[in-house]
Amino acid sequence: MGNPSIEIDNLSKTYHLGEVSVEALRDVTLSIARGEFIAVMGASGSGKSTLMNILGCLDRPTSGSYRLDGDDVGTLSRDALAGIRRKKIGFVFQGFNLLSRMTALENVELPMIYDDTPAATRLERAREALRAVGILDREHHLPSQMSGGQQQRVAIARAIVNTPSLLLADEPTGNLDSVTSIEIMKTFQGLADERGITLVLVTHEDEISRYSKRIVRFRDGKVVSDSPVVPR
Repeated sequence: MGNPSIEIDNLSKTYHLGEVSVEALRDVTLSIARGEFIAVMGASGSGKSTLMNILGCLDRPTSGSYRLDGDDVGTLSRDALAGIRRKKIGFVFQGFNLLSRMTALENVELPMIYDDTPAATRLERAREALRAVGILDREHHLPSQMSGGQQQRVAIARAIVNTPSLLLADEPTGNLDSVTSIEIMKTFQGLADERGITLVLVTHEDEISRYSKRIVRFRDGKVVSDSPVVPR
């Protein structure tokens, strides 16, 4: 898989709530290869959401370092972090977060509008992203005209339209039935295996985590296990 996409070294995050200090992450060291698909698991309050916020450049560590594609992003300014998020990171959430009055195609085009991408290029790339997740035939449908699984595929297409190197998925199957969840997980496998996108998935479901290549479990802000998925 080549060089690491993500390198975390002795990463800690402490939140100060009045006179109380909460150690959300404690000396976490983790390396994730390019194109690797990992699942992050742990009980509520274990630190997995804090980790995702730091990986997504939505928060900064208190100490330690976080390198994305070789760049130390833990020390960047707010504007620089926004630039990294826009160019290198895609987000997929449990709620699909689609705009109800826009078609699937228009929803996928949205991230490129903020980048002043020419209209013809936007259209071409949005259609390619929809094709990549197997839902191009719904390009003119509104969210209300699509199933939950179809809406999540549109959300994934929107997340990959700017060709990110890192895709962060937070409980992406939480609102889906089991059959649809399997379809979405196979879509994620294809993005990692065929497109080389590094994928970090947060889930509390063991059966969902087994679609990844590796499961990292957190407890009390620390990594307590890190093991490959066999058989996948």
